Amino acid sequence: MKGSKAMVMIGVSFAAAAGAAVLASQWMNQQADLNTRKVMVASTDINLGTRLNGDVVRLADWPADSVPAGAFSEAKQIESRVTRVAVQRGEPILESKLALPGATGGLSAVVAEGKRAMTVRVNDVIGVAGFALPGNYVDILVSTQGERRASDTADQSISKLVLERILVLAVAQEASQNDTKPKVVNAVTLEVTPEQAEKLDLARSVGQLSLVLRNQIDQQPAETAGASGETGRQARRCAAPAGRSRRVPVGPDRLGTHYTVPLSRPA
Repeated sequence: MKGSKAMVMIGVSFAAAAGAAVLASQWMNQQADLNTRKVMVASTDINLGTRLNGDVVRLADWPADSVPAGAFSEAKQIESRVTRVAVQRGEPILESKLALPGATGGLSAVVAEGKRAMTVRVNDVIGVAGFALPGNYVDILVSTQGERRASDTADQSISKLVLERILVLAVAQEASQNDTKPKVVNAVTLEVTPEQAEKLDLARSVGQLSLVLRNQIDQQPAETAGASGETGRQARRCAAPAGRSRRVPVGPDRLGTHYTVPLSRPA
């Protein structure tokens, strides 16, 4: 008799524990539902210029207090929209990452409002050995010949930065920002303003262009005066072998007379 009562009590205890567990689980699920929101995220890596559909996006739970601005909660809100930047798997789809409604896919959807896409020919040296990839920023250098007079015998070569912090949109026909391997190509497409497009077109018509890869977050302008043939001559003079006496102009003294100083003792 006592054994039967004990079994009943054990059974009741197990039932109460199971009921409490179920209630606790339901309560936790309700709290979770209250603290999360449904957000559209990328179900796979998405390249820029891609038209969105159900194959590349999905709904996911996101903490309600950290939903980013511009997020979407329904697939129909972004149906047929085009990405203007690359989106990683699991990353929320945001309005700021999409081209305007009605934009077609491809590179034209990637170009920012007020900007233009312009392609320049490059080789493995000009293209920074293939390290200038979509999403990188470059400066553009032009090397040309200055005006030469009949009496001039010196080298009139000039090298000058003409554009700074220019976004690389594509290399050859590839605009993906996910690949970080260097690619040697024969053409690079850059995002420029109309004024920059004019400067770039003029620069490539008067000399040879070179791309200079720069730090992604560096926004400081380069305060340079450019280099000329005189700069090269000075560098060669400074690199003369030791033991030879040379005198290099320094500047006017207090009386206004130019003077020179020896850079090495006579051998």
